[in-house]
Amino acid sequence: MLPLREKIAFYLEDIDTPLGKGINLFITGLVLVSSGIFIAETYKIPIEVKQILDTIENIILAIFVIEYILRVWCADRKLQFIFSLYSIIDLLSIAPFLIGANAGYLRIFRWFRILRLIRFVQGTTIFGYVSSEDSAIFTRIIFTVFSIIFVFSGLIYQVEHSVNPKFGTFLDAVYFSVSTISTAGLGDITPISEMGRFLTILMVLTGIVLIPWQLGDLIKRLVKTAEQVQIICSNCGLAFHDSDAIYCKNCGNCLEDV
Repeated sequence: MLPLREKIAFYLEDIDTPLGKGINLFITGLVLVSSGIFIAETYKIPIEVKQILDTIENIILAIFVIEYILRVWCADRKLQFIFSLYSIIDLLSIAPFLIGANAGYLRIFRWFRILRLIRFVQGTTIFGYVSSEDSAIFTRIIFTVFSIIFVFSGLIYQVEHSVNPKFGTFLDAVYFSVSTISTAGLGDITPISEMGRFLTILMVLTGIVLIPWQLGDLIKRLVKTAEQVQIICSNCGLAFHDSDAIYCKNCGNCLEDV
């Protein structure tokens, strides 16, 4: 029988057992719902609906705070965990709670919440195993592009909409981000604040660094795959292995039995 701390730590990371998968699916759902609330609040909605959305958001935020506290409590090396990438993203996602609801520009940190999904796009995911390394890298590229557009659209909207009527909704910010990061640069929507311009520069630089880097990984993987032979593993179904491989590099199954 595992101690309570170890049991909680296991299920917070586990995606194989029904309970562990359910917990992580629940967290993923909360991330998506809260992100949807942020987007909805950029539009004109009835005050009654906004109050309901605010209540749901506060409940979700409370759950995330409890989850973060549990993750810190369960960590063996707490200081190392607090300064890890995942922990920093989790901390940013609950920043509005830590700094107060009326913290002005500091509320922009809530747009980082979508980055919590990084946990679920690495190899084995809550939606199933990504069957090949090529697919895993491609999935990360898609998620990277989506995250850059979503996060920076939210940040730019947050700092521009009060001073720039062209950023009336989140969709306006997405339109600007896509046209900018794709270098189309239509110019009909542009930021006018210094912070908005700074975020635009940061968005372009982030895209320049991250996207080619991950595309390079995909190209190297494709070149490596071209040098492999098709030997389908009877255990996990991985189709390609090195020509002299004896065991499957994914699950360790003996390929001589294939």
